[in-house]
Amino acid sequence: MEGDPSIGLEIFIIFVLIIANGIFAMTEIAIVSSRKARLEKQALEGSARAKTALELANDPTQLLSTVQIGISIIGVVTGAYGGATLAQPLAVFLKPVPLIGEYSVAVSMVIVVASITYISLIVGELVPKKIALNNPERVAAWIAIPMNIFSKMFLPLVRLLSYSTEFALKMLNIKEPVDSGVTEEEIKLMIAEGTAVGTFEETERDIVDRVFRLGDMRVSALMTPRTQIDWIDLEDIDEQIWSDIMESHHSRLPVAKGSLDDIVGVIYAKDILAMRNQSTLPIAENTREPLFVPRSLRAFKLLEQFQQTGTHIALVMDEFGGMIGLVTLYDILEHLVGELPQEEEDEQEIVQRDDDSWLLDGLLSIDEFKELFDLGEMPGEDKDHYQTLGGFIISYLGSMPKTGDTFEWNYLKFEIVDMDRLRIDKVIVTKLTLPDG
Repeated sequence: MEGDPSIGLEIFIIFVLIIANGIFAMTEIAIVSSRKARLEKQALEGSARAKTALELANDPTQLLSTVQIGISIIGVVTGAYGGATLAQPLAVFLKPVPLIGEYSVAVSMVIVVASITYISLIVGELVPKKIALNNPERVAAWIAIPMNIFSKMFLPLVRLLSYSTEFALKMLNIKEPVDSGVTEEEIKLMIAEGTAVGTFEETERDIVDRVFRLGDMRVSALMTPRTQIDWIDLEDIDEQIWSDIMESHHSRLPVAKGSLDDIVGVIYAKDILAMRNQSTLPIAENTREPLFVPRSLRAFKLLEQFQQTGTHIALVMDEFGGMIGLVTLYDILEHLVGELPQEEEDEQEIVQRDDDSWLLDGLLSIDEFKELFDLGEMPGEDKDHYQTLGGFIISYLGSMPKTGDTFEWNYLKFEIVDMDRLRIDKVIVTKLTLPDG
């Protein structure tokens, strides 16, 4: 059989079959690993290949049946051409070799099978799958149309396998998962990975995290509490009103009679400045209709209302119809991009001291407090609906504390260092040493 051209042809056929097996393996990994959003984008841009790949991705049972048919056919044909067919001439070649000549048939069979298996693993499995994983959408688009044609050629068999698979899953009471799309956690993970490799800046990652937090946040967590609101009292004399306006740094102010329980409206600074040369201030006549929102309203819903109404200020009401705070578009933007600098910097809410303790404002939001100390859900957070550090302390203690009171929670020591009447003004928080083990 020396010089028999059929041996070379058989080797060539086996190599082609191994490559074909690799194409099927590559197809399976590429289609399954492809991000549908990218394929949809390419399909919308007019790519017929991407559209076909998307159709295959949307019907994984048919895809797997097609791939399995192809691999099975290749396996049968490879077995027919391999094994004894190639082992026979090799056995003849090995027969004169001392020591192994007697076992030349068995040795040649082992050599042929081992060689075909090795090449199949490298060329027919590992390399194609690695290529598919490196660029799944590109490979999927490239291979989709030939694979779709192959699927139609064996359509009856493909459907038989698909129906059989679905029947078996029903018998086992296994339901196909519902595609829920991309989740918030998956987006955060992708952003984190992109930040690690330099695709995104750290600031961009922080803004995305803040957007997701804002989606779960209610306006009561963003508002300025009633006791901190600058407002105009119509019962004051004009000189006092002018003084209040000059001392305030806000461009929009609530207007009320006597107290914030009797809201008249909201006035803009530009409207007030236009009245400066008048003998009397017609504040009431120039107020604008305020936007009233419940404390439970989601921050994104408020943002939509700001866009629809064109106003940038809303008065937050409780369930009894009383005003409990005020929230502006500026508050929402500040939550998204971080604290914005003021012309006159307010007193800092967070000050780290030399002894590694923190001096904190009682109005510090509970989200910022948790972020500072890397904490999860706080005790009573859902039940008591507090929004500030001071609110947490009152909820945890069950009573109004006094200056000098201390308590410990979660290896943190809290000391009330200043009270502003019935409001917790300043708190010192110190980390305690964790016990060994």
